[in-house]
This record gives sequence, structure tokens and C-alpha cells, in this order.
Amino acid sequence: MHTSTNLRGPFFMDIERFVGADEAAEFLCITRRRLLEMARAARIPAHAIGGGKRKTWRFRLSELAEAVVAKEPDITAGKRGMITAGGSLAVVPNKRRKS
Repeated sequence: MHTSTNLRGPFFMDIERFVGADEAAEFLCITRRRLLEMARAARIPAHAIGGGKRKTWRFRLSELAEAVVAKEPDITAGKRGMITAGGSLAVVPNKRRKS
């Protein structure tokens, strides 16, 4: 006898869904290509699906947000809001002299 699983119960309501690369890239305001490069290099939290050479990547937006907030801003980055290898998506304040 086969019983179906109730995916609408209280336990499953707390599980965050996975999103694809397009939605994750839009969330981080970067290109899909850059997002996938960072996922392959393990610079952002990502979940690879498939065991072959070509993987499908899935992301949880809460994990991406936590990773961005947890990293210190890279003030050596030349551009504001740029994600760098050891940096984060952070706005770096301009250093202006008062005259």
C-alpha cells in the first residue's frame, strides 16, 4: 500500500524554497554569470544538484543575505557596491576632504 506524503503540514511550511540562478542574481544585483562563478568558487552559499561536470545550482535567499551581511566590506575595491573575492556587497563611504 502506497501512502502519499502531506507536504502542506506544519513541518513543511517552515522550509524555505530554493531559487534558481536568475532570481538569486537579481536579489544580489549581479549578473547570472558572476553569481555562478562565485558559486563554483564557493564564495557564496550554493547547493549543486547533479554529480556530473555540469551542475544545476540552487540558492536560498536567506543564506545569500546572511553571507553578504556577515562579510566585512572590502574598502580596497575600486567601485561602490562591487562584490569582490574577499569582500561583500557593501557601499564603501567616500573619503572626501573638507575644504
